Amino acid sequence: MSKLISCEFNIDTACVELLFADGSMISIDCIAVENEIADNRFDRAELDWLLYNKPLEYADLVLNGGIEEYCKTSREHSTIED
Repeated sequence: MSKLISCEFNIDTACVELLFADGSMISIDCIAVENEIADNRFDRAELDWLLYNKPLEYADLVLNGGIEEYCKTSREHSTIED
């Protein structure tokens, strides 16, 4: 692949779209990712925040296999201990 030109979340398709200089494009179906990865509403909320605020990091985690670890890590930091 060539140089990345843009990465944005398309709310109409619910996909993160990556466009490269050679004209190729990757579209990540975020609903499918959440259905596969998110076990609870907290994971979904965390993924939604990442999706809206940092779509490039979201795409990187999905494409490089770190999305499950991200959810696990965010869960560990957000638990309330007595």
